[in-house]
Amino acid sequence: MEASSSSSSVIMAAASSSSSSSSCFACCFRFIKLRRKRCLERVADVTSTSATSITASRSQGEEAQRKQGLHQNHPRQFSWDELERFSSNFSRVVGSGGFSTVYLSQFPDSSLGAIKMIHGATSSQRLHRVFKQELDILLRLRHDNIVKLLGYSDHPEESILVFEYVPNGNLQDKLHTAKTRRGGKTGAGADGDEEEEEESGLSWNSRIKIAFQLAQALEYLHHKCPLQIVHGDIKASNILLDRHLNCKLCDFGSAKMGFASSVLPPFSSSSSAMSSSSSSRMMLGSPGYADPHYLRTGIASKKNDVYSFGVILLQLITGREALCSRTGHKLTSIAAPALRDPSKLPQLLDPRLLRGDDPELLEQVKVMASISAMCLCDSPALRPSASDILNAIATNIPSFPFPSSYYYSSSSS
Repeated sequence: MEASSSSSSVIMAAASSSSSSSSCFACCFRFIKLRRKRCLERVADVTSTSATSITASRSQGEEAQRKQGLHQNHPRQFSWDELERFSSNFSRVVGSGGFSTVYLSQFPDSSLGAIKMIHGATSSQRLHRVFKQELDILLRLRHDNIVKLLGYSDHPEESILVFEYVPNGNLQDKLHTAKTRRGGKTGAGADGDEEEEEESGLSWNSRIKIAFQLAQALEYLHHKCPLQIVHGDIKASNILLDRHLNCKLCDFGSAKMGFASSVLPPFSSSSSAMSSSSSSRMMLGSPGYADPHYLRTGIASKKNDVYSFGVILLQLITGREALCSRTGHKLTSIAAPALRDPSKLPQLLDPRLLRGDDPELLEQVKVMASISAMCLCDSPALRPSASDILNAIATNIPSFPFPSSYYYSSSSS
């Protein structure tokens, strides 16, 4: 009996001990499980916070890149809503052409831009092709004297190009519509130099600078682009001027890529010229600027641009339009006798440039006139290249403060 009682006591003690151990293990398991749950919740919180932070940071970075892209060499595609917002619903027109309207825009960083809306590009295959061609060329260009492309939009209704805003109008306006006035400047900050510039339209030094910079832009297009480019429509209204009167060449709607391209003549007296394919063909150049050799043969080349550059030089010298709207006479015909006989040049010189007897100015005018005469040669083979033009200006007008970068690039090329 005693042994049995003792055995029962042992069994009960063991059972009690086992029960106590099980209870202890259960408590430990629940504690570990609760601790693990809280740990997982903290990890989830940290992960969620990190993901939110990363997303916000990425979003801010993308927005910064979008804003930064406007002023670096990264044109981007704009949405229609953005363009409407930036242009205040296209409310301020700053320019217009045959198939386009240009609107002023203001970006979030307060900088200004010019939105060129090409009308009918989505409904006309020819205009849409011109838009695509111009966009393709502009995306390849990076030069200080070529207007900068900030972005574009190929909207179903309208095709749009977005450029930097160039605030000082164009060469056509400066030469031919500038109002001459004396003492017209008022208010603080108006000094004598600005007043003289306003009175004369453009000083002679400013005209030399514009000619030199335009030649630099042509040299870049003709010789320094991987696929050499013919602009095809060099004229005074396509030369924009910034606040410091630096040249910005624009409008590449007529441009062609490649060393040279042969096309059918733009006009013909034959009946076949009246076909739909011929009537849709675009002519290179504008009246008064177009290369007669191109008009006769239909052969488009870099020397078409050089001819037009020669006309620009004549405009800078004479202050006259390339084609007289009143008489229909071309400036090249009017200036031909003076180009053959430099002693007649003073008769053609823009009266706004005359400041008494100035031998240095007259010598520089003769240099520019001789370069113009070479550019206007009937045979394209006899016309200088853009590089030749730059060297001729820099060599024969050494007193002009040409940029040091030009001499560096010339010596290293």
